[in-house]
Amino acid sequence: MSTTVAAIETRLTEALAPLSLHIDDESALHAGHAGARDGGGHYRVDIVSAAFAGKNTVARHRLIYAALGDLMPRAIHALAIRASAPDEL
Repeated sequence: MSTTVAAIETRLTEALAPLSLHIDDESALHAGHAGARDGGGHYRVDIVSAAFAGKNTVARHRLIYAALGDLMPRAIHALAIRASAPDEL
């Protein structure tokens, strides 16, 4: 597990207490991309948390971005997010 994936996992777990969390590092698929050259990675997050209940997509993404803080945009250049509440599964 890369240090960035570990940091994403730690921060999201602490902030959102997910019931499930899966993180894919897709950085290798973007080799040569401007963000990749600067050291920022491409990641995909699939997260289920009660914290998302009653919130729209924008509000859910804001919670995630707030939890990741200074990882954006240095360590994380691109982030694809699938955020669900438990009752949406």
